[in-house]
Amino acid sequence: MDDLVLRADRAGVCQLTLNRPDKLNALNVDLFRALEAHIADLEAAPAGVVVLRGAGRCFSAGHDLGDIAAGEKLPRPNYQSHVIERLADLPLPVVSAVHGHCYTGALELALAADIILAAESAKFGDTHAKWALTPVWGLSQRLPRRVGTYKAREMMFTCRTYSGRQAETMGLANACVADAEFEAAIDSLASEILANSSFSHAANKRLLTETDGLPQRAGLAHEIYRGEGVGPDMSDRIQEFTRRSTFRQSPS
Repeated sequence: MDDLVLRADRAGVCQLTLNRPDKLNALNVDLFRALEAHIADLEAAPAGVVVLRGAGRCFSAGHDLGDIAAGEKLPRPNYQSHVIERLADLPLPVVSAVHGHCYTGALELALAADIILAAESAKFGDTHAKWALTPVWGLSQRLPRRVGTYKAREMMFTCRTYSGRQAETMGLANACVADAEFEAAIDSLASEILANSSFSHAANKRLLTETDGLPQRAGLAHEIYRGEGVGPDMSDRIQEFTRRSTFRQSPS
């Protein structure tokens, strides 16, 4: 089970890789157990940014239908949705890096991220209706917030597949890049995030989560009175910026 989700850490980036490539990274209970263990470690000792991706040909083909047919033995009710919520609630930026298939349950997992980066080869779709199923891992709430309620209805009613470029156009993916540029794009995005304050990332993510759905006046009040203000690294960051500006302006 430990091999079902691989963790690799480098320079503040924690990469979690779904690792059932022979099954197109189909999501079974054991894989969720492995993912939950990594999430628990990140809750105790956060990294700078988490990148969630899939091994082999794709991100994930979705919920393992064989697991469903066999009768899943869950550690507790609604287990997978709880694991996905813990991922979404991590106090740091989470990026889903999607190539190849990302269907249904896999889409629900990818939607837990703050940012979705797609390769051109990505194929997104919600096929719950194809199997007479309904979402229970968050899709009915997260998908409309990404793409709008009527585009979400189109996706859910038609069970169509959408390319990485289409996902970018509809706002499902933040960006789409050529497959040959995918690894470099992941590294570049992670570096941009890491260059900024982890204090601000955690505080801003909390603000966005806690005010989601509030009327504007209530949200503004929340920002003013319940925001976390100045971080411990503010002074050092300003001093470093001032030092660099002075150095650039000084005569050679």
